[in-house]
Amino acid sequence: MDQFRVGSVPEHFMLPWHLAIENAAFRAQNLAVDWQDYPGGTGAMMTDLRSGQLDIAIALTEGVVASIIQHAAGKIAQIYVESPLTWGVHVAANSSYQSVAELEGKTFAVSRMGSGSHLMAFVMAKQYGWSTDQIKLQIVGGMDGARQALPQGEADAFMWEKFMTQPVVERGEFRRIGEFDTPWPCFVVIVRNEILEKHLNKVRTVLKIVQQYAQDFMQRIDAATMVAQRYGLSEADAQAWFAGTVWKTDFSVSSETLTQVMTALLDCQVIEERVEPESLCSELVQLI
Repeated sequence: MDQFRVGSVPEHFMLPWHLAIENAAFRAQNLAVDWQDYPGGTGAMMTDLRSGQLDIAIALTEGVVASIIQHAAGKIAQIYVESPLTWGVHVAANSSYQSVAELEGKTFAVSRMGSGSHLMAFVMAKQYGWSTDQIKLQIVGGMDGARQALPQGEADAFMWEKFMTQPVVERGEFRRIGEFDTPWPCFVVIVRNEILEKHLNKVRTVLKIVQQYAQDFMQRIDAATMVAQRYGLSEADAQAWFAGTVWKTDFSVSSETLTQVMTALLDCQVIEERVEPESLCSELVQLI
């Protein structure tokens, strides 16, 4: 039985993967998925992918594109979530900041360099017309680190997925002073080059199984309830999140989308040049 080490954030977006694992859908095809949660986010996944500790990652689109250009450790196999990610812009509950505009030149907590929280701070700054040279960063390792850093004044703000952060807001640890949507599909699947070379068809089978589970999940009448129960959200928040989330159930990828991501990364000085969209993608992708 072929085994793949697969990782992603411990968030509701990954429920189709977990349902497939729980229902032994991979084992039925003589495949095994060894799942690893990455609370540290995209940067942590890209590090392990480069070192060979991870075979497949479901990570933020902008972080994956930046990592492929910088390190060439893998290629995109598919868009996983087609809808954008809604980032909440958070400050400590006792902070004096009341609006995103007040955060110009302030310190942003980021999980690590190259993570989504890092890159989106720059993308948001660019859209607000701020100088990205003035952004200060404090590496905190993820949500738990941010929960310590913001109240202690080590950082002023923290960007993280809105609904996953909602329980922290409701407990009174953070205040959300703004929201920011990614201008592109939020999650893609990246596969390590060696795995693509040796097991392309088996990777295709794994992803097709997840696509089917995602399609079925989108049609379940109890989907929002399941999300609320598993991830500690209120029913209303789970329904709002589910209504705005669309999983991709084929292998088509827009070259225009990849170009848009690269342009934003270039503007933020995260990458030094654009590459051809084809060079970011595996053989599984149908570039349109």
